Amino acid sequence: MNLLETIRLAIRALLRSKTRSVLTALGIIIGVGAVIAMVAIGDGARASVQRVFDSMGTNMLIVLPGSSNSGGARGGFGSQPSLTWDDLEAIRTQLPSVRAAAPELRSSAQLSSGETNWATSVVGTTPDFFEVRNWPMALGARFSESDAELGSKVVILGQTVVDNLYGKGVDPVGQVVRIKSTPFTVVAVAARKGQSPVGQDFDNTAFIPTTSFRRSVQSQSLGAYITGVVYVQAASAGQTAQAQQDITQLLRERHRLDEGEADDFDVRNLAELASGQQESTRTLSLLLAAIAAVSLVVGGIGIMNIMLVSVTERTREIGVRVAIGARPRDILLQFLVEALTLSMLGGLLGAALGAGVAQLLAAQFQWPMLVRPDVVLLALGFSAAVGVGFGLYPARKASRLDPIDALRYE
Repeated sequence: MNLLETIRLAIRALLRSKTRSVLTALGIIIGVGAVIAMVAIGDGARASVQRVFDSMGTNMLIVLPGSSNSGGARGGFGSQPSLTWDDLEAIRTQLPSVRAAAPELRSSAQLSSGETNWATSVVGTTPDFFEVRNWPMALGARFSESDAELGSKVVILGQTVVDNLYGKGVDPVGQVVRIKSTPFTVVAVAARKGQSPVGQDFDNTAFIPTTSFRRSVQSQSLGAYITGVVYVQAASAGQTAQAQQDITQLLRERHRLDEGEADDFDVRNLAELASGQQESTRTLSLLLAAIAAVSLVVGGIGIMNIMLVSVTERTREIGVRVAIGARPRDILLQFLVEALTLSMLGGLLGAALGAGVAQLLAAQFQWPMLVRPDVVLLALGFSAAVGVGFGLYPARKASRLDPIDALRYE
């Protein structure tokens, strides 16, 4: 008997009990679907985390001021000004591992243009800020170093601010917008940046030079101290950890901190935060994949159980086939092909189900849909191995039946 005839007989045998075949394959369907869906969701979540951190900036470090201590109550980092403008200049000019550094002074203000107004965040910074944050302009050109030094009344608007002040699709470059009561000329519109990991809209922001911010927006000045944070871009991805170490050492020396004395600042590495987030997602994905693998094994046990029942039900059929010349290996091959066909059909249906579930969840959570072909092939291969592995015992039992006893079976 050739292989094609064996496959045809196997499919015919499975179709005789359609409901039982579907129920038997259900474990395989669920297992394969779960493997594909969970791996796709995990990869999508990791890609989403990486995309968020990439949108914040590349090779980026955040330097925060120190924490306050009043009456035994300690505030978090940033609650006590400890970074000076001279510290910022030293970071920019004295460390080879640093490519650029820029301050972020932040406040809330009402912006108005004509009869329209909008409350948003106003950030005082320097041109390097957009380099550090990897933030290009969609329209116009960002303000220059001379604008920052002279305190020019120029502003860069985020897309959300533009949409609410001027309407979607409007080019506001050259228009005048009032921040509080001071007129500023719009010189650029920043490209869309999206949201932060905590849901902050990066595009709902207006950017002005630091000197203009301190004169027109900031309610009180701290003189030599920076009332915000400092963003730093390392010279390369491989030098981020070195830049973090260099900044820490430089600031400790400038702040005259003794050995063993706690830092009065904090240098945070976004690459480490992203790595931690991705590691958590990877661990969860592996856990879910392990659960899915258990489902595949359970499905294989179901196949073995049903195949044993099938051998019992078809004992006379086996006896007749052996009596007319079928060899034991033909009987073995037929039942193995039936188990393999059942598991492969279940695997294909599970792959389609897993891809569908992954697409629905990706759309729900706004993650990229990442179904890896190698994972699909691995899941199908594993389902085939389950079918053969758990179908082998019933097939061997069928091939070893005594034809005389089989013909007498009622």
